[in-house]
Amino acid sequence: MSFPAGLKYTKDHEWIKLIDDKTALIGITDYAQHELGDIVFVDINTTGKHLNAEEVFGTVEAVKTVSDLFLPVEGTVVEVNSALGNNPELVNSDPYGEGWITKIEVTDPAAINNLLTAEAYEQLVLLV
Repeated sequence: MSFPAGLKYTKDHEWIKLIDDKTALIGITDYAQHELGDIVFVDINTTGKHLNAEEVFGTVEAVKTVSDLFLPVEGTVVEVNSALGNNPELVNSDPYGEGWITKIEVTDPAAINNLLTAEAYEQLVLLV
């Protein structure tokens, strides 16, 4: 399992990465995709909506279950990874790269600093 240091993490197993001053990519962690199993569908119906931190912005459907996705910080959903429409399994094979789920415009980029570091997230999942 990998825990890239350049990302921030939530206790709900999402990751976030600022790609410029106010835009960030969000996905689920390697741990989350492993626990869910084979992902067959990603449903994000919040494009254009402003959401608060910890609000549900979509779902991931796996063979075993459907899981809600929670926004790590407040922001507006501006884009969904269109590659997931035909290839939702990218979330399994490359959760921190081509399997990113959504792009948001972050309301307060400093809020990302309140999330878990890679080390803290790794400790969290090792306790599970």
